[in-house]
Amino acid sequence: MRANYKTVKLYGESEFIIQKSRFLSFVKRVETEQEAMDFIAEIKKNHHTATHNCSAYIIGEHDHIQKANDDGEPSGTAGVPILEVLKKQQLKDTVIVVTRYFGGIKLGGGGLIRAYGRAASEGIAATGAVERKLHAVVKTSIDYTWLGKVENEVRQSAFPLKEIVYEEDVELFLYVPKEDEKLFVDWMTELTNGQAVIDITGHEFLEFDI
Repeated sequence: MRANYKTVKLYGESEFIIQKSRFLSFVKRVETEQEAMDFIAEIKKNHHTATHNCSAYIIGEHDHIQKANDDGEPSGTAGVPILEVLKKQQLKDTVIVVTRYFGGIKLGGGGLIRAYGRAASEGIAATGAVERKLHAVVKTSIDYTWLGKVENEVRQSAFPLKEIVYEEDVELFLYVPKEDEKLFVDWMTELTNGQAVIDITGHEFLEFDI
């Protein structure tokens, strides 16, 4: 399982006009190539009267799936600039479709490359990017006599509190960055004089704006 990586928020879009041509950007987080292809097909259907629906996506832990499509624009002037923006920003599991409604004025090869690169960048900015960090979900079981001290320390710590469950003992569930698991165990053991029972119950991704 991957640890930390950057991607976009779930969905976003943007629009601008250059030389009377409208450029609309549609950005989505996807987990499979089929999801990316379905999204591209959906945008093409919704904008079937557009001159071009150019696209690119990067998918997979090691970016092993990468595709770019110029959709009728001169080769290398649309899909590749979109893909390069994804690479430069190190975004994974992301698809972008840039829809162009031609305004009657040709932009030339360099102008197209700049326009599609700008469309991708503005689409990402409008959507927002996040870093997804893998965290362990750690259950800390303590006697009720420790609750006040431990809860106070936890709430002031860098470890987000997921929930507290009141059973025979008190169970605090916290998010701990995977690389800090040992640090957390040592800290909690010292805090409770070794009285806490600590278990890792699973792993989840938390998202942080970037």
